[in-house]
This record gives sequence, C-alpha cells and structure tokens, in this order.
Amino acid sequence: MAIILAPGPSVLFAIARAIAWGRVAAVITVAGNAFGMLILAIFVAVGLGPLLDRSDLLFYSLQIAGGLYLIWMGIDAIRHRVANASEMTAVVEAAPAPLKNFWEGFIVGVLNPKAIVFFAAIFPQFVDRSIGNVTLQLISLGGVFSLLALLSDGTWALIAGTARQWLSGDARRLTTLRYIGGLVMVVLGIAIVIPVLLDFAT
Repeated sequence: MAIILAPGPSVLFAIARAIAWGRVAAVITVAGNAFGMLILAIFVAVGLGPLLDRSDLLFYSLQIAGGLYLIWMGIDAIRHRVANASEMTAVVEAAPAPLKNFWEGFIVGVLNPKAIVFFAAIFPQFVDRSIGNVTLQLISLGGVFSLLALLSDGTWALIAGTARQWLSGDARRLTTLRYIGGLVMVVLGIAIVIPVLLDFAT
C-alpha cells in the first residue's frame, strides 16, 4: 500500500489527467489503467510462478532486484522531479470520450515495461513457497494490487481534480509531491534489500 500511495508513474498519470480534464476523466483513466495492470500482472504470474517454484537462486535474486529497482525509481523520480512537474501540466487538448479515455488508461497500464519489471521483482517478496501454487499466489497479489491501485489512484484523481487550479498554479507543489514519492520508494527499497541479504547470508 505504501508503494501504491507514493506518487509514482501511475499517480502522476492520474494527476496529469485530473489537472487537464477534471475528476471524471481522471477517474475513468485510472479505471482503465488498473484493469491494464491486472491483465499484465496475470501474464507475469503465469510466466514467473513455475520458475519461482523451482529456483531458490531466482527467488532471492528477484527479491534483491526488486529492492534495487525501487531505489533506482526513487532516485530517478527525485532527479527528474522538475521535468515531471512540467509534464503534468502540459496537456491542453480537449478531453477524450469516456471509452477512449478508459482505453488509453488500459494501454498505459498493460504496455508499461516498468510495470512488468515491478511485478516480477516486487511480488515475490510476498510469496510463501511452503504453501505451494506460486502462480495462484502471484495472480492473487496482482488482483489485490490492482484493486488498491484503483482505490488509491482514484482518490488522487479526485483530490487533484478538485484542487486542479491550486496544483497547476505553482510547479513547486508538484515538484515537492514527486520528491516525497521518490524518497518513499528509496526507503522501501532499502527496507527490502537489507533483510533479504541478511536472510541469504544465513
């Protein structure tokens, strides 16, 4: 939930739509994005689950890679926070029709290469191989993640749509938001890597 709440790419996508087109358009986009991520998570689970069942090395490697990836995402967000803030206020054309809006959100969710890496690296942190059926566990995690993302990103969209003039009126507010999100991801990444390394060493 902390990862979902942190202002990452999906949150920025929702906020950008809310600032440009208001709450309704942003929430529809969020719904499409969450559905796209669910489909992507299922594909990742089906491909990754059997491999995790058989390989201790892959299991630990993906956990460490997941933590390092979060740290990298956080640092990247902090480094590019000013550019991200400018991009969020750059959309000026008319809002698309609801179905097109949903479809655009879906495409962003299902074709996001970062999401593939994210699901493959983060979900194994929460898998219990002792109870078996890793693929089903990964699919369940994908469903939970997508539902939480829908609720969280939808809330961000509603807030940003309500405060769109305030947010777009000063780029420093969006820059600060991106900085906080990056910092959260760095801390979470460190919190993942250190215990895994200690566990692997013992």
